[in-house]
Amino acid sequence: MCPIVAPSGAALAQSIPESAYGALHWRLIGPHRGGRVLAVAGIAGDPATFYFGAVDGGVWRTANAGVTWDPVFDGQPIASIGAMVVAPSDPRIIYVGTGEASIRSDITYGAGVYKSSDGGATWHALGLEETRHIGKVLVDPANPDVVLVAALGHAYGPNAERGVFRSTDGGRTWSKTLFRDPDTGAIDLAADPGDARIVYAALWQARRTPWEQYQPDEGPGSGLYKSSDGGATWTPITGHGLPAGPYGRIGLAVGSGGRVYALIGAIRGGGGLYRSDDAGTTWQLAGADPRLTSRNWYFCRVTVDPQNRDVVYVPNVSLLKSVDGGKTFTVLKGQPGGDDYHELWIDPKTPTHMIVGSDQGAVITLDGGRTWSSWYNQPTAQFYHVAVDGRFPYRVYGAQQDAGTAGIASRSDFGEITFRDWAPVGGGESGYIAPDPLDSNVVYGGDTYGVVHRFDRVTGQFQDITPWPAPTFGQPMPQRRYRFTWTSPIVFDRADPRVLYIGAQMLLATRDGGLHWEAMSPDLTGARPVASDTGPVSVANAAARGYGVIYTVAPSPLAAGMIWAGSDDGLVYRTTDGGRHWENVTPAGLPPWSMISLIEASPFDTAAAYAAVDRHRLDDFAPYFYRTRDGGRHWSRITEGIAPHAYAQALRADPVRRGLLYAGTETGVYVSFDDGDHWQSLQLDLPTVSVRDLAVHDGALVAATHGRAFWILDDLAPLRQLSDSVLRAGVHLFAPERAIRVRRSVSNDTPLPPEEPHGENPPAGALVDYVLQAAPSGPVTLEIFDAGGRLVRRFSSEDRPRPPAEPPQIAAEWLPRDEALPRRAGLNQFVWDLRYPPPPAERYGYSIAAIAGHGTVAEPEGPLVLPGEYRLRLTAAGRTLTQPLRVENDPRVHVAD
Repeated sequence: MCPIVAPSGAALAQSIPESAYGALHWRLIGPHRGGRVLAVAGIAGDPATFYFGAVDGGVWRTANAGVTWDPVFDGQPIASIGAMVVAPSDPRIIYVGTGEASIRSDITYGAGVYKSSDGGATWHALGLEETRHIGKVLVDPANPDVVLVAALGHAYGPNAERGVFRSTDGGRTWSKTLFRDPDTGAIDLAADPGDARIVYAALWQARRTPWEQYQPDEGPGSGLYKSSDGGATWTPITGHGLPAGPYGRIGLAVGSGGRVYALIGAIRGGGGLYRSDDAGTTWQLAGADPRLTSRNWYFCRVTVDPQNRDVVYVPNVSLLKSVDGGKTFTVLKGQPGGDDYHELWIDPKTPTHMIVGSDQGAVITLDGGRTWSSWYNQPTAQFYHVAVDGRFPYRVYGAQQDAGTAGIASRSDFGEITFRDWAPVGGGESGYIAPDPLDSNVVYGGDTYGVVHRFDRVTGQFQDITPWPAPTFGQPMPQRRYRFTWTSPIVFDRADPRVLYIGAQMLLATRDGGLHWEAMSPDLTGARPVASDTGPVSVANAAARGYGVIYTVAPSPLAAGMIWAGSDDGLVYRTTDGGRHWENVTPAGLPPWSMISLIEASPFDTAAAYAAVDRHRLDDFAPYFYRTRDGGRHWSRITEGIAPHAYAQALRADPVRRGLLYAGTETGVYVSFDDGDHWQSLQLDLPTVSVRDLAVHDGALVAATHGRAFWILDDLAPLRQLSDSVLRAGVHLFAPERAIRVRRSVSNDTPLPPEEPHGENPPAGALVDYVLQAAPSGPVTLEIFDAGGRLVRRFSSEDRPRPPAEPPQIAAEWLPRDEALPRRAGLNQFVWDLRYPPPPAERYGYSIAAIAGHGTVAEPEGPLVLPGEYRLRLTAAGRTLTQPLRVENDPRVHVAD
C-alpha cells in the first residue's frame, strides 16, 4: 500500500485515500441459488469445462462439469453478460457480449464486447460500448479472428450502434454490416455447420417503456437475413412460406444439409417454428405448439443437434425437445413454477453433453438430459431489496428474481453459511420483505402486483393478507381498485412498529397484521385516468392511461406521523400529520417517469431526506441522487464522484455518524463523508454488480445485489471515525465496536467438504482496526488488558506461527492459519479471538469442528474471556495508543446472575 497523505481539513471529504479503509472486507453470505443466465458455452470434446454468463453476475467457469463454479470476470467494469462463445479452433479464446438481450424490466446494460485469450484468466475490452445489449456472438470455426456480433442496441431508446457487426482482426476493429434503423437491432445469428460463409441473422424491432413489466414487442423492422460471404453483406428473406408479419423476436438454428430453423414470434398470428430444407429458399411451419412462443420476447431460442438435424431443442418455461424435425415436442427438463430456460449449448463431438442457462442458473448434463448438475451452487441471486431483523445473529431477507424469497443467517453456528442457514419466508420473487419489529419470527413478504403474505417461522403458518384479493394483472389500469407494479414497497412505521405500509397509487396501512387495510393518502402519482384515451401508450399519455404507483415509502425515524413517498412516475410527497395532509415536494425540473427508486429519511434531522432517482428507463444512465434539508422545499443533486453510468438505486444514511452516507448504484457501492457533497468508491473486494438496496445494522452494511446474492461489510468503525486528525496522525487506533462472545458449535459431525457451496461467517472475536501512515521499521504490538489492568493477551507483528502437530493427519487446506499482527501502510485489521493464550501442551490436535480454507482450530485453546470491559493498547512507530473494548455475552446464552 502507498503511505497515507493527510489532506487539509477543507479537502477531507473529497480526498480520503482508499488505503485509509482499504482493509475492510465484503463477505458473501449467499444464498447459493442461481440467477438468470442467458449465455452458456463449452469446449468441444471436453466434458469437464463449461462457462456461463449471468445477466448481472459476470462470467463463471467450471472445470468439473458443474460440481463447483468460479467467477472469472470480476475485475471488469461491467457484469451483465448477454452472449458468449468459445472459439472452436482455439479454446483459450473466448468472446463475451455484454448486456442481456431478453429485455424484461429488471435488465441492466452492457459495455460492448470483451475477449480472453487465456481461457478467462484475463480480459480486454473490444469496443462497441453503445450496443448496450448483445444477443449473440459468432466466431468462425477455423479462424478465431473472424467474429460476428448481433447487437440489439439501447432497450429504452433509439441509437445507431445496433445491428450486425463484423471483425476480421480479433475485435480490434469493427464494421457494421447489417443495419435497418435506430429502432431495430440484431438478436440472433446462426452459421451453416458445413460452410461458415453462410450465415443467417434475425433483426428485432423492440423497445421497453418505463411502465410495463411484460411488454410484447414486434414491428416492421423485425425480419430474417442471409449472408453468403461470412456476414460481409446481407439479403433479406421474406415470403415463400414465411408468415406475413409483423414479427416479434426470432430465434435461429442451422443443421446439416441446408436445414434452417426459425422460431418466429408474431402476436397477430402466424408465429411458430418454421423450417427450411433448402438453405432458406422456401419454408414450412414445422410446429405451432404454443409452448414454443410463450413470451417470445423473453425466450425465443432454438438449438439443433450438431449430429442429427431432426433433433431440435427450444428453451422456454421448460426445455422442450423434438426428434421429428420440430413437428412434436416433449419436455426434457422443467418443474412446477417454471424454470424459464434461455440458451442451450451442445457439444458438437458428443451431443449428449450440454449446458443450459435459465432463470435459476446454469446446469450441465453428460447423459443427454437424464441427469443434471445443480444450480444451488451459484451465488448469482438477483435480489430487489434487503431487510434485517433484530435477533442475534441477525437474518438477512430479500426476494429473488424468479426464485422466491430467502431469509439467511448473517452468521452460522457451524463456521460457514450453508443450506442449513437459510429458508423461504413467504412472499414472492419481486417484493419487499419486512420482518416484524416486535416479533422477529413473523415476516411479511410481498409478491408481484400487490400480493402480501404473513409468515410465522415458529408455526409455519402462511397467510395471504393482500389488501384487495381480486387479481389485477392484465386488467386495464382504470379498472383496478389498487394499482400495483412488479415491486411494491412494504415497510413498518419507524415510530409505531405496529403499523405496516404498502404503496399502491395511494399509501395503504394495516395496524392488525393485515386483517384490515385503510387508505392513508389520495393518489400520490401523476396518473389521471381518462376513459376515452386509447391507442399506444407513450410518455406523453401514460398518466391519462392510469399508469403510476408509489415505489418507495420512508417513515421518519424521528417524528411520528412524518412519511415520505415517491412514485415510479417521478413525484415525491410528504406528510407530517400521519397522512391527513400531503404536500408535493418533488425536486424542481424532474421529468415525468423519473423513478423515485428509494427515499431515506434522515436519522438526525426531521427536515432532511435523500432520494435515489433512476432514469435509465428513459435511456438516461446518469446517477441522480438528491438531498433536501428543508422538508423538500429545495433539493440539491449530490452525485460528484459517482461514475457517469452508475445510475442510482439506493441511498442509506449512517445512524451513528451524521453526514456519512452509502449509495447503491447499478455498478457498485459508494460512500460519502460530507452528506453527499462528494462520493468515493466503497467497492473494495465487492465484485462489479448492481446494488439494488442497502441496510445499516449493528455496525455492518448489508448489500442486496441483483446478480451476486447478499454481501456484508461487517466493520463500519473506521468509516464512522475517519477524520482530519486520524489522517494526519502517524498511528491511529480506532475505537472498536462491541465484541460478542459467540457460543461455539461443539458439533462432532464430519466437516463439510470444501466444494460444498457456502457463504462466509464474520470474524469470530473482536475486530481491531488501526491506521499506519507508513509501514514502521520496528515491530507493532497489541496488548489487551482486563478491567483490573491485568494483561490478557499480547500480539506482535514478529509473532511466529505455532508449529503444527506432527505428523499432520489432515490436508494442508485444513491446517491452522495463525497470522502475525499486520504492519502495512494504511488501514490494518486484526481479530482477537477473545481468548487467553493457549496453554502449553506436549502435542496439539485439531478440532473436528473445522472449516476448509479457514484453518482448523488447534487444541487445546486458551479459555474464553468473561464478558466485561477491556482495554486495547497498540504500540507502533514510537507511539502508544489505547481504546476501550466491551465484550458482551452471546444473547442466546442464559447465565445465572
